[in-house]
Amino acid sequence: MNLGCYQTILLNKFVPRNVETKFLSCNPSKSAHSNGKKAGSVKLKYFQVIQRKKGFTLRSKSMLSVDSVVEIDRKEGIGRESKYDAIVIGSGIGGLVAATQLAVKGAKVLVVEKYVIPGGSSGYYQRDGYTFDVGSSVMFGFSDKGNLNLITQALAAVGREMEVIPDPTTVHFHLPNNLSVRVHKEYSEFIEELTSRFPHEKEGILKFYGECWKIFNALNSLQLKSLEEPIYLFGQFFQKPLECLTLAYYLPQNAGDIARKYVKDPQLLSFIDAECFIVSTVNALRTPMINAGMVLCDRHFGGINYPVGGVGGIAQSLAEGLIDQGSEILYRANVTNIILDQGKAVGVRLSDGREFFARTIISNATRWDTFGKLLKGENLPEEEENFQKVYVKAPSFLSIHMGVKADVLPSDTDCHHFVLEDNWTRLEEPYGSIFLSIPTVLDSSLAPKGRHILHIFTTSSIEDWEGLPPKEYEAKKEQIAEEIIGRLEKKIFPGLKSSIVFKEVGTPKTHRRFLARDMGTYGPMPREIPKGLLGMPFNTTGIRGLYCVGDSCFPGQGVIAVAFSGVMCAHRVAADIGLEKKSLILDTVLLRLLGWLRTLA
Repeated sequence: MNLGCYQTILLNKFVPRNVETKFLSCNPSKSAHSNGKKAGSVKLKYFQVIQRKKGFTLRSKSMLSVDSVVEIDRKEGIGRESKYDAIVIGSGIGGLVAATQLAVKGAKVLVVEKYVIPGGSSGYYQRDGYTFDVGSSVMFGFSDKGNLNLITQALAAVGREMEVIPDPTTVHFHLPNNLSVRVHKEYSEFIEELTSRFPHEKEGILKFYGECWKIFNALNSLQLKSLEEPIYLFGQFFQKPLECLTLAYYLPQNAGDIARKYVKDPQLLSFIDAECFIVSTVNALRTPMINAGMVLCDRHFGGINYPVGGVGGIAQSLAEGLIDQGSEILYRANVTNIILDQGKAVGVRLSDGREFFARTIISNATRWDTFGKLLKGENLPEEEENFQKVYVKAPSFLSIHMGVKADVLPSDTDCHHFVLEDNWTRLEEPYGSIFLSIPTVLDSSLAPKGRHILHIFTTSSIEDWEGLPPKEYEAKKEQIAEEIIGRLEKKIFPGLKSSIVFKEVGTPKTHRRFLARDMGTYGPMPREIPKGLLGMPFNTTGIRGLYCVGDSCFPGQGVIAVAFSGVMCAHRVAADIGLEKKSLILDTVLLRLLGWLRTLA
C-alpha cells in the first residue's frame, strides 16, 4: 500500500537504492534470514518497511500504524517534546544488546543505523550465491549454560533463539618451527596436545591456564550488570565476596606477566602471545588477564558455536526482537552530530537534516568517532583525554572473501586457522600473521554446492592505502592478496590459487567506509604495557546523558566483550532513567572512585 510519503514493502523485496559499491554493495537484505524461512529454530518473520527519501524504519507487521510513525516524517522531523528514552547510534552487537536490554525493561528505544541492515562488524553480505560474514566467524557467548553466554541471553530476552553448530576445534595454529597446535573444545584434549609439544613445561602450562580458569569461574558465577552501578556492585560483593576479590586482584594485571611467572620456554611464551593476539590484536604482555581468562576458558566451557545461516543472523534476530518490544530501528540514517543542550546530550542530527531527541544517547561508534566527529567542536572531556593518552587505535585489517572449489580442502579441515610461518617477531607486524575462517566446514548452506568460503584477514594500517590513485590502489590490493593466498597455499592448502572461483578484497578504507570506524580500527590498543583493564573506560562519559558502548569500552574487543558492554550500558542507563534502583550518593562516590582508578593506568 502507499500512504503518501510512506511505502510499505516486504523486506525480502526491498532493494536498497544508491548502495555504495564494490565491497558489500550487493542486496544483503535478500537472504534466508529475511525471507520468512526458518534459520535453525528461529522463524524470522516478514518485516514491513517504511521507506522515505533517505532512510527507512523497520517494524514487525503487528507494530505498524500510520499514526505511530508520523513523528519521523522526513519533512516534519521530530519535536523535542516527542522524546525516546534512548537513542542508540549504530546497530553493532554492543548497540543492539544495549537497545534490546533497555527495551525489555520498558524503555522506548530508537536505533539509528547508517547501513541498510544491522550488525556492523558482525553483519553479512551476499554475492554470487555466497553468504559472507563481514567479520570474525569465531562466536563466543553462544552456549546454553553459565552466565557468560551473553549472546544466548540477549536473544532470549527478546524471545529469540538460534540453532548453532558446535565447532570441535576453536583454532588450528600453524606457527614457526613447524609448531602445530589445535585448540580442541575439550580442555583436557587441548592440554594434552600442548603438553605433548612442550613436555618440560607441563607444570607451567597447567598453572597459567589454571589462573585463567580462576578468572573465568569468578566471572561465570556472577550476574553480569553494570560495574558503574553501586547497588548491583555492592550486592554482588556481599553475595560473592571471594569471586569479586579475585576479579579485583586480576583487574590491573596482564596475561604476559602471569605467563612468565610459570613458563620459561621462549617458544611457549610466543605461543601464548599468539593466543592473546587473537583475543586483543596485541601480545600477551599487553593483553589484560581478565580478557584472556574470559576467552581462553569460555572456548572450552561453552565452546565456539556457529549460528546456522551465518553470523549476520544474530543482529537480525536482535533487531526483530527489539521491534517486537515496541522500539524502532531507522536504517540508512547517518548521524553527523550529537545535539547538546546546556552541556547535556539530548538528541542526534542526521546528514539529511532530521533531528531526533531522547532522554539519553548511546553511541555504538568508537570513542574516537564519538568525540572527534559526532561532537566535533566540543571540548574533549578530561577522561577522554586520559583514555587517548593510554590507548591508540588498533590497526585495521585487509580482508579477502573467497569462494573456492570444495575439493581443494581435505575432508578433516578445521574451521579456523592462524598462520605465522617463519618468524615470531612478525606476529604484530602488518600482513605478518593470517587468520582464516572457513565457515562452510560447519554450515555448507552458506555457499553453492561444491564450494567453500574462505575468509582471510590480516592486520593492515590505513596509512598504507591513503593517497593512492584508483589503479594503484586496485593493483596493490591484488598484489597483497596474491601474496597472502600464496602463503596459505604453501603452508596449508596446495593448489589453492587454481581453485578460486570468487574473490573480493577489502582494505582498511573499506572498513572505514562501510562500518564507519575511524581509520577502519577494530578497537583500542594500549600505547605501552597497560595495567590490565584499569585504564579502560566504562559506559558513562564526561557529558551528561551520553554513554558509549562497544569495543572501545570495558572490557574491550570481541563479540563476548561487546555484548558484556551492552548489558552493562543498558543497566546503567536504566538506573539513570528510573527503570532500575539508583542511589545518587553511592553513584557519585563510585563514579569518582572509578575515575580515580583509571588515572592510575
